[in-house]
Amino acid sequence: AKQYTGLCDCQATSEAKLNFHFNASLAALNLLRLEDRQQAVEGAGRNVISIASWKARKFNAHLLEKFSCHLGLDFTAIKSSLGFAALCNYGAIAA
Repeated sequence: AKQYTGLCDCQATSEAKLNFHFNASLAALNLLRLEDRQQAVEGAGRNVISIASWKARKFNAHLLEKFSCHLGLDFTAIKSSLGFAALCNYGAIAA
């Protein structure tokens, strides 16, 4: 979790700044866990999440939105299509 939440990126030396950075990093992790639980299938019983997979999913969704914007396509129609989830999951690790 350290490499994707920014725990290794802080160069502060004061205790207050370090505490703020740690709290922000752990808050990002908690928000990710909340979103993972909201999108999880009922009864799946998953306890492990992959931050790398979520990073890939978010990047793919953002990239699709950028492509649709530059090509003049309606992103809401793309987002509601059946293949959108498959495209967002491209490169994600099955946890």
